[in-house]
Amino acid sequence: MIKTNSPTARAWFRLKRNKPALFGMAWIVFIALIALLGYKIAPDSTPNCDNQMVRIKLQPPGFSTSILRIKKDLDIRQRNFFHQMFYGQETPYKWIPIERHQAFGDTLHVTTFGGDPLTFPIFQSSDYNIVERTFLLGTDNFGRDILSRIILGARISLIVGLIAVLISLTIGITLGSIAGYAGGKTDDMIMFLINTVWSIPTLLLVFAIVLAFGRDVGIIFLAVGLTMWVDVARIVRGQVLSVKQMQFVEAAHVFGFGAFRIVFKHILPNILGPVMVIAAANFATAILLEAGLSYLGFGVQPPTPSWGTMLNENYGFAISGKPLLALVPAMAVMLLVLSFNLLGNGLRDALDVTTK
Repeated sequence: MIKTNSPTARAWFRLKRNKPALFGMAWIVFIALIALLGYKIAPDSTPNCDNQMVRIKLQPPGFSTSILRIKKDLDIRQRNFFHQMFYGQETPYKWIPIERHQAFGDTLHVTTFGGDPLTFPIFQSSDYNIVERTFLLGTDNFGRDILSRIILGARISLIVGLIAVLISLTIGITLGSIAGYAGGKTDDMIMFLINTVWSIPTLLLVFAIVLAFGRDVGIIFLAVGLTMWVDVARIVRGQVLSVKQMQFVEAAHVFGFGAFRIVFKHILPNILGPVMVIAAANFATAILLEAGLSYLGFGVQPPTPSWGTMLNENYGFAISGKPLLALVPAMAVMLLVLSFNLLGNGLRDALDVTTK
């Protein structure tokens, strides 16, 4: 039983009964938490998770080996907690996968992974240490930890989606509400702009923006966001046209309220339902667009980890006996996009006042 007649409470009650929507919400929260922690939970906490150990490239999931860590001659600055969490920490050691090691006096004899013998002069025990590493998802063609790059790639996908949604909502709500409320020639001009942009293929428009302004990460965010405001504007315009005929809006006119207050204080709060649904759908679309751009080489550039970039680097191994290299980032994209779509469908049903 619903204990209150509040519209918000009723919507939440309906959403909680939608198991696919709850799964989508839980998965999004989980991925967001992973993306936020980033380097603090990634096995490889170096910047861009780019600690390359070519000797152990293309290893299967669960691969374990001993790692000899030799202290570098460089003076590595130790960063604070928050800098490490968002930007990583350069390692003060050189990492060498080994099979065996033995110290004789001031010399360390090792057999590297692959069978090559090496010797290192050791002046004090703090100059080196040996650790055991397990790569839960294996390693890529450069010997980098796939799990670490998947974790950091989630950050790129969510940031792209968030910024793209914010841009699309800002432009779409502004133009849609002006067109719907003002009507007349103002509506005609805005609709002409909307229809013009809508006629341009989305991917083609993104390509044009990226090629014109560069492949910087910020440009990618902007390009994706500028392609998705059209749907928001069309939905907001239609909703405003419908709501502005209602009695509470006419009452606001009678009291002498200005157009700005009527739109933003009375009309927009009553059309948030459809806006939230389109925002969830746009989030999924933005993630797909970023992955597609990176896969084609127009998106996030290496060594910055992105799920699309990982697909681009590893798709050739999908038919050469190592399909997980391509399947893992592909599954990550699929699950996150599916989660946003499930959540969007759940919001649509929960916010529908005709739902029993």
